[in-house]
Amino acid sequence: MKRSRSRSLLALLAPLSVVATVAGCGLLSDDGGDPGSGRTFTVAAAGDILMHPELVDQARKDAKRTGKGVAGLDFGPMMAGIKPVISKADLAICHFEPVMGTPNGPFEGFPDFQVPPQTAKTIKGLGYDTCSTASNHTLDHGYQGVKRTLDALDAAGVKHTGSFRTRKEALTPLVMDVKGVKVAQISFAYGFNEPHRLPKDKPWLANQQDLGRIKAAEQQARKAGAEVVILSLHWGHEHEPSPTATQLSFARQIARSTGINLVIGHHAHVVQPMEKVDGTWVAYGLGNQIARHEAPTGLTEEGVIAWFTFTEHGKGHWEVRPRFEPTMLQIPPDAENVTDGGKAAYGDDDVRDYRLLDVAAALRDDRGLTDRQRSRLRLAFERTEGTLYNRGAAQDGLKPLTPMP
Repeated sequence: MKRSRSRSLLALLAPLSVVATVAGCGLLSDDGGDPGSGRTFTVAAAGDILMHPELVDQARKDAKRTGKGVAGLDFGPMMAGIKPVISKADLAICHFEPVMGTPNGPFEGFPDFQVPPQTAKTIKGLGYDTCSTASNHTLDHGYQGVKRTLDALDAAGVKHTGSFRTRKEALTPLVMDVKGVKVAQISFAYGFNEPHRLPKDKPWLANQQDLGRIKAAEQQARKAGAEVVILSLHWGHEHEPSPTATQLSFARQIARSTGINLVIGHHAHVVQPMEKVDGTWVAYGLGNQIARHEAPTGLTEEGVIAWFTFTEHGKGHWEVRPRFEPTMLQIPPDAENVTDGGKAAYGDDDVRDYRLLDVAAALRDDRGLTDRQRSRLRLAFERTEGTLYNRGAAQDGLKPLTPMP
């Protein structure tokens, strides 16, 4: 653990050129616990990490500039914008959706992802402590794909759960010491893409969603000493900002029949609401942390870092206070949409590189933003905020981590 530290209306908008300095992210001063209460710690969680081929190309381009990275790939500059927030959390949780390949490739995009293992080093460098790895893509390359992914995370010093290399590993709960509190993470996915199935001789290879299995995993974690249990859940419908009826129903089953303290959702690739369900906070979908879909919609470039402050009030009773920080991936124009097939000079408002931005920090710093750029960032913030609130979360205490300037 790190040491304690405090279908889219806008798809037609021209891409942005935003160069934002994000150091000193201006977090709210009330993000800590009540000093009159018991133990307290913070959790940051973000959306899907899905390195499409265009993002691998950007990492190759950045490596030539920085002279850093491994095997000609440097993912650091592309994702650096979120580090000031992620690195401040006592526990930072990522969702790693695809399968890792070997450092020199070959790399693949949809439908069977195989991405550079160099991403693991960047994930660690941003401040992430652990990643959920159960997703519909977990079995894209069978057992060897799972093993490569987990080996790469291990080599980078990032913990993980949701997929496993051995039966023993699958039966061993991930319990972490966070400021003296034993915190467990469990990870499940609704299923796996066809034709991939769990091997008959390795049914433990990845966790498939089932209320009984989730309850059993929580109980195992409690027996291993966990005082807090966080569930990462890969569920819902892709590109739908509203949770499905199945998500809503399943969230209520979890809240009413388990002792899970927090549910973090993934898979939709767009932000979905947060809701307090019978006392348990559920983030139905955090959108994309970073991804580059074949047809960006505006929504798929937007995501959110969810920030939770856990405070103990009496033994075993944890209050969870939620906050959010909108993010946005700025993307260069497609070559076919640029004069001369991408060979012409970029205009003043054109983005030259893929960069993941902390939206509030970019607006606050406002370094040379045009009116159009500023408007796009404000829209990302307001749309994310509106989506998060649309099941009543504001009345239950959800607020921005950093207010929009």
